[in-house]
Amino acid sequence: MAPTESSRDEPLGLTVHSMPAPQDMATNAANTRMGRWKMLMVLLVCAAPVVASYMTYYLIRPQARQNFGALIDPQRPLPDMQAVQMEGKQTNLRALKGQWLLISVAGGACDAQCQHHLYMQRQLREGLGKEKDRVDWVWLVSDDAVIAPSLLPALATATVLRVPAAQLPTWLEAEQGAAIQDHLYVVDPLGNWMMRFPMRIALDQAPKVKRDMERLLRASAFWDTAGR
Repeated sequence: MAPTESSRDEPLGLTVHSMPAPQDMATNAANTRMGRWKMLMVLLVCAAPVVASYMTYYLIRPQARQNFGALIDPQRPLPDMQAVQMEGKQTNLRALKGQWLLISVAGGACDAQCQHHLYMQRQLREGLGKEKDRVDWVWLVSDDAVIAPSLLPALATATVLRVPAAQLPTWLEAEQGAAIQDHLYVVDPLGNWMMRFPMRIALDQAPKVKRDMERLLRASAFWDTAGR
């Protein structure tokens, strides 16, 4: 059928797409930049523990000659080791992460050296004043011997865990000529064993141990807080 006069006279329809306004382009660019900043912040948060660990270690390392304790290189992370609390509850050694740890090792009978270490650990922690809540003192009991009731009051603020003695040498290591129970050990809040104090520390050497602990706490103050 031939087109009518009216259909021939109708104009062609055209769709016109407007160009983006300058303010819209600026908003899109700002959103893109914000998205990139958010992604960068997420990456920084994820990397923070690793960066903090290295900074703690290398901030102290230049002063290594002034340290009383020996720095452990490379650091050794807390092992996946089962332990038993004093009340008989099972736990994992890695549950200790999140605090600075001052550790001693001895059998449950706790001879004179063991008692000396426990006394020093408790006194050193108390001597840190307001920073003491960032430090836990830990006794790793390396056998099944019963702990003397007379020791229990002194252990009120300690973390006491029974661990398999055969597995400890896979993590902790004594200096040449010494045994594991001869030393005090320091573990950082990320769970890395990073310092070992000399064997059989005398009471008059306690200030040197305290100085090292204070230096560690100062170096980590920007990222470590009390509690887990």
